[in-house]
Amino acid sequence: MQTRFTRTFGVDHPLACPGMSWIATPELVAAVANAGGLGILATGPLDVAATRRAIARIRELTDKPFGIGCTLMMPGARENAEAALQEQVPVINFSLGKGDWIAERAHAYGGKVIATVTTERHAISAAAGGADGLLVTGHEAAAHGGSVTSLVLIPAIRRVSDLPILAAGGFGTGAGLVAALALGADAVAMGSRLATTRESPVHDRTKAMIHAKSVEDTIYSANFDGLPCRVMHSPTAAKATRKPLGLLTAGWRASLNARKMNVSIPRVLAGLMKAPQQIRQLAQFGAASEQIRLAIQEGDHERGVQLIGQVQGLIDDTPSVTELFERVMAEAHDVAASLGENAQRG
Repeated sequence: MQTRFTRTFGVDHPLACPGMSWIATPELVAAVANAGGLGILATGPLDVAATRRAIARIRELTDKPFGIGCTLMMPGARENAEAALQEQVPVINFSLGKGDWIAERAHAYGGKVIATVTTERHAISAAAGGADGLLVTGHEAAAHGGSVTSLVLIPAIRRVSDLPILAAGGFGTGAGLVAALALGADAVAMGSRLATTRESPVHDRTKAMIHAKSVEDTIYSANFDGLPCRVMHSPTAAKATRKPLGLLTAGWRASLNARKMNVSIPRVLAGLMKAPQQIRQLAQFGAASEQIRLAIQEGDHERGVQLIGQVQGLIDDTPSVTELFERVMAEAHDVAASLGENAQRG
């Protein structure tokens, strides 16, 4: 199945793995690439040296196109994007910031850029900044989906942009792919679904919890990491999302994070005075990151919190990436054929 997305980004299937921290590792990214999709490396937990090693590892495992993700508002993200540009990574996916400088330099070596957007305004701005595609994240998605569901957001953004749309939020089946294409998308990102493949590093306990949860078993709140965020419902998650982080707690957590990053405490205090909301945001991100890691890597849900989309309620097995892609594409063809038959009978 060829679409604007597959032709633009040089992949076989209109399927992708978004850059999920601690999940989209080199091994999973390469497995997605080898199965015909676009895998996007998560660089959030990585410093520049680790990012370069991860890129080299992906290239050891596949000769197919792949991408890396950079959340530009986070410390170290610009440096990781710089490393990706120097390594001439085929695709760079940026979010939460302006990426025109990334697009300009990536285009110079023939690379492509995908901007993550949640509104029409963001989509228009990304296109003006040189993006080659849009990762359109609906309300159903894990982590930072927008306030509008994919059912409405995809056609709304299609009205204002002719760029290839990679739809995220609620997708994990062939029927979902067909629905996304009908709405105006050109591919789907299946983060939660790919998190429960055999190549995914997500702990077996967490995979089993995903299998057991329903579509209703999530929490959407801005109190977890400072942005509206969807997580798996659990007692720990309920506690973590109960109330926003206080300014004093934010300052304390920011100081602890700064120590890990070799940033001076006076610099943190100065930032707290000048931009308390930004310090609170970074502190929440830092605290949330450790809880996310615990759930993913250690299967610890007494202390950890798992990012997950509502599509978790449709997931009940752990296939390989290749098996999953073959299933999704076969189902998509069957669903499309069935729709055609129904239309003829009607």
